[in-house]
Amino acid sequence: MTDETLEEACRALEQQYDAESDSVEGLEERRPADETVTTQETVFGALANDHRVRILEALRDGELCACELQVVLEAPQSTVATHLRTLRDAGLVKTRKKGKWTYYRIADTAVFELLDVAAVVETPTE
Repeated sequence: MTDETLEEACRALEQQYDAESDSVEGLEERRPADETVTTQETVFGALANDHRVRILEALRDGELCACELQVVLEAPQSTVATHLRTLRDAGLVKTRKKGKWTYYRIADTAVFELLDVAAVVETPTE
C-alpha cells in the first residue's frame, strides 16, 4: 500500500467517523465501573482453575474441612490451602473454625448458578 493510498484511506475513515459522531456520543455512559470489572475479574479468575471448580462442586452438598477437600482433590495440603485461599479472597467461600479444624462452605449460592451456566454452554469442537 502506497503512502498516498494510506492517506486516502485515513481521510475516508475520518469522514466516516465525523458522520457517525452523533451516534458515538453517550458511549462513555456504557462503560462499566472499574470496581465492577475488578470484582468480575476476581471471581472469574478464581473459577478459572479445575481444582477450584472441583472444590466448589464438592461444597455443593455442604461444608467440608480442608482435610476432606484433600481427599476430594487427591492433592497435598499445600495445594488445597492455596486454592482455598484464592476462593476465600474472591468471596466465594467462607470459613468456620471448630477446634483445630477449619470448615469451608459456599459464601453465596449464586456461584452454583455460574457453574451451572458454564456447564451447559456449548463450546466449539475442533
